[in-house]
Amino acid sequence: MIQQLINRYKRMRTERYLNQSYRCQYAFVGLGQHSLTNLYPVLHYLQVPLKYICVTSEHKARLIERKFQGIIATTRLDDILNDENVKGVLVAAAPNAHFSIASQVLQSGKSLFIEKPPCQSVAQLKELIAMQRASGSLVAMVGLQQRYAPAVQSLRRRLRGKRLLNYDLHYLTGAYPEGDALLDLYIHPLDLATWLFGKAEIVSYLEIDEQSFILMLRHQHIVGTIELSTCHSWQDAQQSLTVHTSSGTYRLNQCQELSFVPKQPVIAGIPMEKIRPSHQSVEYLYRHDSFSPILAGNSIYTDGFFNEITTFVNAVEGKRANVLTDLQSIEPTLQLIENM
Repeated sequence: MIQQLINRYKRMRTERYLNQSYRCQYAFVGLGQHSLTNLYPVLHYLQVPLKYICVTSEHKARLIERKFQGIIATTRLDDILNDENVKGVLVAAAPNAHFSIASQVLQSGKSLFIEKPPCQSVAQLKELIAMQRASGSLVAMVGLQQRYAPAVQSLRRRLRGKRLLNYDLHYLTGAYPEGDALLDLYIHPLDLATWLFGKAEIVSYLEIDEQSFILMLRHQHIVGTIELSTCHSWQDAQQSLTVHTSSGTYRLNQCQELSFVPKQPVIAGIPMEKIRPSHQSVEYLYRHDSFSPILAGNSIYTDGFFNEITTFVNAVEGKRANVLTDLQSIEPTLQLIENM
């Protein structure tokens, strides 16, 4: 009996995956390490019909056609934009080229997934929003995958309705000579803060080193401090968030672990832990399972890449999709970066 239930569950899980099919055709612009590691594997797993890959090098295009069977490699974006069969375009090119490419895709009326940053300023973002509305593009999403990470979504649900006190957010990496750390790297923690707590006002701002900052932010219901630094190590890169509420403390370690420590009781102003010390209890709300070889244990899933790509494709296909990173939603993040 138990074995029959197990077999039935496995069969249903497999059939659910096989029923998840897509009819529209798609194109991808860019072929860097990030897209090869985090985005293409999701497209392959979902069996998304990818028709084109667009790159800047003819030599790379020929290598792509040899590596990716059945895909057209091109160096001309117009080949994609003029193909009526292509409904969605995913872009992960050089950050300084994103605004130009996104503009052309939106003006063509195709749906757009654009890696962060989508543009360089709030003014450019408003231009993209206007283009989307004017052209009738179905979907326009920004690649800020942490919003789709299970641990972050769980934290956001838990904070809803809580009396918030303050938070500390740390984002520490090694040197970043290849680009603008503010737009390329720090957009992630800053977006995490604005998505969880709302629009932010800079109370104080200190540049402690080149491309390294300490901020104090005020949101409507909470204040927080953020440390952003490239003075550390890539081998020990860290992102941690601690949120203090009236009922206890939430701790998010990257997107791999979320825990809650309840506040110790206070009676008549007297902290009971001083009178009767006890071990502090920790409730683990989410933990990355690296042992079981399943999708939910893969870092592509826990970091949010799988859910964001699935959301984009489902939205293009007219299926149920909860888009968390439309163009309008990231304006507070870009405004905060611009104010810095």
